[in-house]
Amino acid sequence: MTFVGRGVSLRDYQRLKAALDRLQSTTVATSIRQPAEGRRHRFSWINEWQERTDRDGRPVGVELILPDWFYRAVLDDALVLTIDRAYFDLTGGLERWLYRVVRKHGGRQSFGWSFDFAHLHQKSGSLSPLKHFAYDLRDIIRRQPLPGYRLAITQQVGGPELLTFVATDPTFFTPPRPRRKPSTRFGDKL
Repeated sequence: MTFVGRGVSLRDYQRLKAALDRLQSTTVATSIRQPAEGRRHRFSWINEWQERTDRDGRPVGVELILPDWFYRAVLDDALVLTIDRAYFDLTGGLERWLYRVVRKHGGRQSFGWSFDFAHLHQKSGSLSPLKHFAYDLRDIIRRQPLPGYRLAITQQVGGPELLTFVATDPTFFTPPRPRRKPSTRFGDKL
């Protein structure tokens, strides 16, 4: 709770438990990464969870049982992106969404990446008009709140405005770690 900038009051723990209930009861159906054509996979984000308490009823932890696909994805470094601790300090929904997009597409490229504003607007699913979305993007670029990235606006003559971003930490460009081999069996408690 402290790591993600949350409090540790009774209300904070109640909100955490409500969030875990939502994650367990939400189901997703997808055909992504399904080798058989026309095959759909349905899953919940969390299979089970339980709160651990001490003898006085104070919380001491939460145990989660994750779906196998999620467990395998965490063990395969190529499928998981780290998030900077400062991400949890971002207050705007657009800032958080933009950080995740930038983090995913920026990768380990020293030259960065770019998107035109209209494409980002469409990708975001924002209901605000493009001109309001662009205004909000320009404000984010002006403030530079995204940890680990430098944002800028570029535009070619007669072309659309582009959001460009590049990682600011030179150690970020070191080669990725080799994949880990699972040290536990699927279904083992961690």
